[in-house]
Amino acid sequence: MVLSLSIVGRPNVGKSTLFNRLVGKRTAIVNNSPGVTRDFQEGKTTTLGLSFKVVDTAGWDSCPENELDESIFRMTRKALDKSSALLFLVDARTGILPVDLEISQKLRKQDVPIILVANKAENKIHESFEAEVHKLGWGEPVYISAEHGTGINSLLNYIQDSLYPIPPRDEDTNEIEPINPEEEIDPNDEINKPIKIAVIGRPNAGKSSLINQIVGDERLLTGKTPGITRDSISINTKWDGKEVEIYDTAGMRRRTRITDDIEKESVLEGLKAIRFSEIVVVLIDATSPLDMQDLRLADMAEKEGRGIVIAINKWDLVQDRKTTQGDLYHKIETSLPQLKGIKLIWVSALYNRGLHSLFREIRAIHGLWNKRVPTGELNKWLEHMVYKHPPPAVGGQRIKLRFISQINNRPPTFILKSSKIKALPISYKRYLINGLRSRFDLRGTPIRLLLRNH
Repeated sequence: MVLSLSIVGRPNVGKSTLFNRLVGKRTAIVNNSPGVTRDFQEGKTTTLGLSFKVVDTAGWDSCPENELDESIFRMTRKALDKSSALLFLVDARTGILPVDLEISQKLRKQDVPIILVANKAENKIHESFEAEVHKLGWGEPVYISAEHGTGINSLLNYIQDSLYPIPPRDEDTNEIEPINPEEEIDPNDEINKPIKIAVIGRPNAGKSSLINQIVGDERLLTGKTPGITRDSISINTKWDGKEVEIYDTAGMRRRTRITDDIEKESVLEGLKAIRFSEIVVVLIDATSPLDMQDLRLADMAEKEGRGIVIAINKWDLVQDRKTTQGDLYHKIETSLPQLKGIKLIWVSALYNRGLHSLFREIRAIHGLWNKRVPTGELNKWLEHMVYKHPPPAVGGQRIKLRFISQINNRPPTFILKSSKIKALPISYKRYLINGLRSRFDLRGTPIRLLLRNH
């Protein structure tokens, strides 16, 4: 079991900044506005010989004002209940507020070690704060500056004592044994590696609801209000017996409609999730007409070289399914020729329908994205393509296509050697790419065809 350390405190005390500092990368969105974090964010870290999970929770509001606030509060409590230890974060600049005292009282019910941390302590601490902080009843806090990295080593020592109070020792060497050893996995064994999946789409397409069904738990906040998700949340789980890492991303609107800095940051985090993924699921709302933004998202994933699966959500709400299916296939075939032959998967996240079909297609596209085609087969195919439709002549001499081979996968990448390669029309290159896709069943995956003179 991986030990878990949760960061808790009122809004805007620097929880996400400390989270990013501990996991060693900028994962959680950081902004001066309170309430930016909503879903709890998880990340793994290995430091001082320790391996543990860090959880960034939403700001603790003792008096939720609406349904969304109540949902956020419930998600925070769920994260705390699963924690091995807690970091109770307060702000050394603003001092101790009444809400800090309320949080302190509620944390006493948690039967786990709790470390009091005073953040934003890069300057001299005022005597009044030192008096106020002791009223919380947790003793002397650990003074840090998460933004500047000061005091982090001292904090890690406290974390070590809380998570591993009595480290086991080897009697012969008197050295600390490895903590939480994980099974050794061959890094070259693709079968054992989790499939990395990013779920993208417009706001309110049902991305968080879909992932909750996959996980089998209310792991992500959902609701009718668009824009609930802000951070790109990474979740490790098993789906139909296979290890997967799923990224829930914020809904992506057109650039011209984005005016809020937090939304801009959310979209940038979503783009990072696409780059980190292997398969991108473009989730489309069946009750909302397919628009240019849906097509842009699919095109963006293709340009990043990721395998693509298009899922149509809220299928349970569609009345005339046959007509809707025909319209969607026609629009995608005509608007996304670079993904010709892609399948559409019909799902209902609300009723858990179509998820097995969705994962079968994800695994199929993942296999095609990793596919390698033997050189002999490629050149037999090329000979047939040239026979069926020869390249044009240039200056009275026909362009000769001499040799093709695959030089990479993830996505499948081919190199074509030819005479007068610069004169080969783009339309003929597209003819060859469509031929590769059709002959070797490379649906749902980008194809890169590089041209070289020979």
